[in-house]
Amino acid sequence: MSGDGGETSEDAVLGGKLLLRQPRRGHRFGHDSILLAAATPAQPGEQAVDLGSGVGAAGLALARRVVGVAVTLIELDPALAALAGDNAARNGLADRVHAVCLDVAAPAAAFAASGLVPGLAPGSADRVLMNPPFNAPHNPSPDRARRMARTASLETLEQWLRTAVRLLRPSGTVTLIWRADGLGEVLAALAADYGAVSILPVHPKPGAAAIRVLVRAAKERGGPLTLLPGFILADAAGKPTAQAETVLRDGAALTLTGSCETGSGSCN
Repeated sequence: MSGDGGETSEDAVLGGKLLLRQPRRGHRFGHDSILLAAATPAQPGEQAVDLGSGVGAAGLALARRVVGVAVTLIELDPALAALAGDNAARNGLADRVHAVCLDVAAPAAAFAASGLVPGLAPGSADRVLMNPPFNAPHNPSPDRARRMARTASLETLEQWLRTAVRLLRPSGTVTLIWRADGLGEVLAALAADYGAVSILPVHPKPGAAAIRVLVRAAKERGGPLTLLPGFILADAAGKPTAQAETVLRDGAALTLTGSCETGSGSCN
C-alpha cells in the first residue's frame, strides 16, 4: 500500500531507532521531517499534532525522542494515513501515536467528528508541527503523490496555520519547516495569530545560502523575533557535521532559544 497504490520500502531513520514503511514512488520523507521533529519542544505528558504527516516520520521521531508525549498524525491521503498508523504499531508507539485520515483544511466540526482521538478539539494541543507543501504551484511534479505533498499556494500555508492556532492551547507552539527563500511568506502568515517567533536557517554546507528555515512561534500576539545562528548539514568535503549527526542519527533535540514560550525565555 502507498500513496500511489504502488510498492513500499522499509527505511531506517534516526540511526535505526525507527523503521518506517513508505511508498517507493512519489514523495518520500527525508531530513526535513527529522529536523522538524527535533525542533519541536514537546515534554512528557503533552499532546502534539503533526499536520500533513505523510507516513508519520516527523511525529514518530518526536514520539521516539520524548517518552510520554502523545502524538496525533493528520494525513489527507488514506493510503499514507494507513501507513502512518502501521508505522506507529511496528515501532511500538501505537499506545500514544494515532493516525487520522483528515484534510488539514477541514472545519472544526470534522476534527471533532474524529471521535476520541486526542488533540483535535479546539485548544487541546500543546504543540503542532507541520511540513506544509511549499513548492510554487507553477512548477508541479508530474507524480500525483509528490505533487500533493510538495506543491501548494500561500493560501495553503495560511490555512494550515489557522488550523494550528485553533488546535493549540493558549501559549502553545507551532513549529514548521519551509523554503528559506519563502521566509517572508511564513512571517506574514504568522503575523495575525502568533508571536515570539524563532528562526533557525538550515545550510547545506559552510558558506552556502540557507535552503530551509525552521520556524517556531507561540499562540500569542507580540514578543520578540529571534534569528538564530545557522544549522549546517555538511562540511566543505560533504561529510555530515557533528551537529547534524547528533540530530539526524542520534535523535537529539534542536534548541531554538528565544522567547517562543511565554514566561520561559527559551524553547528547550
